[in-house]
Amino acid sequence: MSEVTQFVSETERYQIKIFRLNLKLYFCKINPISMHRFLWLFLISSLCFSQTSKEKAETFIANKKFKHAQSEITTFLKTNPNDKQAIELLGDVYGHQKNWDDAIEQYKTLTIKQPKNANYQYKYGGALGMKALSVSKLRALGIIGDVKQAFLKAAELDPKHIETRWALVELYVSLPGIIGGSASKALKYAAELEKLSKVDGYLAKGYVYEYDDEPELAEKYYKLAIKVGGSVTCYDKLTSFYKGQNQPGKAISNLEDGQKKLQRNAMHYQIGKVCADYNIQLDKGKKCLKAYLSNHSSKDGVPKAWAYYRLAQIYKHKKEKAEALKWIDKAIADLPEIDVFKEEKTSISKL
Repeated sequence: MSEVTQFVSETERYQIKIFRLNLKLYFCKINPISMHRFLWLFLISSLCFSQTSKEKAETFIANKKFKHAQSEITTFLKTNPNDKQAIELLGDVYGHQKNWDDAIEQYKTLTIKQPKNANYQYKYGGALGMKALSVSKLRALGIIGDVKQAFLKAAELDPKHIETRWALVELYVSLPGIIGGSASKALKYAAELEKLSKVDGYLAKGYVYEYDDEPELAEKYYKLAIKVGGSVTCYDKLTSFYKGQNQPGKAISNLEDGQKKLQRNAMHYQIGKVCADYNIQLDKGKKCLKAYLSNHSSKDGVPKAWAYYRLAQIYKHKKEKAEALKWIDKAIADLPEIDVFKEEKTSISKL
């Protein structure tokens, strides 16, 4: 909590104490109209303070200052325990910090207070699902039923809730058949997604068929997603699929198409990465990585050090030891804590 917020909080508590004392000592002497005005001003002041607290918490979350957000919203809830927006924010804060038990508690409270709210059911199921992933398989078995129930309830409550249908697709794909996994059920929700959003539907179908070991159908639907949507996500999904199928040449071609259409510098890095990882089209990879470095900005996401590392890999593949060492040294200088860079330098030194 900031010093300003703490001061406001202490001031408000002091005003409440004075107000209660005045009620006890002078209630009979106060003019009812004056009292009404005082109460009205007091309530307005409290309301403004409440709104400010939630807004501050949202700002802290946006800036990834989760501990500050937790402190702000916890303090607010002490005097406003039934504020659903605040409870949801606290659940979100716990989720960002991977405190799944605490997040589950907040979302469960919301589902009790408002059982017909699809988004509360979805968040409750999501927190339970993340909890299941963080514990042993044996313990997870006892949680999966509640996860599925929450997602199914959310889907029932809101026929247009896209996130819930994606969650059900992923759940039915990832679960073994013996505990409820089902490609056909996953495809059912993928079909529902397609009715709501063609792109989401095609991506979901590609995802199901990829996991169900039907690569031709997976490729078909990922390509349809690109045709209809054409976003970075669409190109990334097809690229990942090709890499999973050990088809790096197709992955590179797909990334090149995406880069031409979307003009995203980050795709230069992705092309270079595939070239370096699979030891193919090395000159193309070198050219793309150098283009990435020349045009680099913070919005590209991947730090320059990783491009240096990929260049070092390419020069190592080309048996150009001096150049490889030059680039790996630049990578280590930028991010000295990354162990894989040091390992790569050891490997290059052995050339």
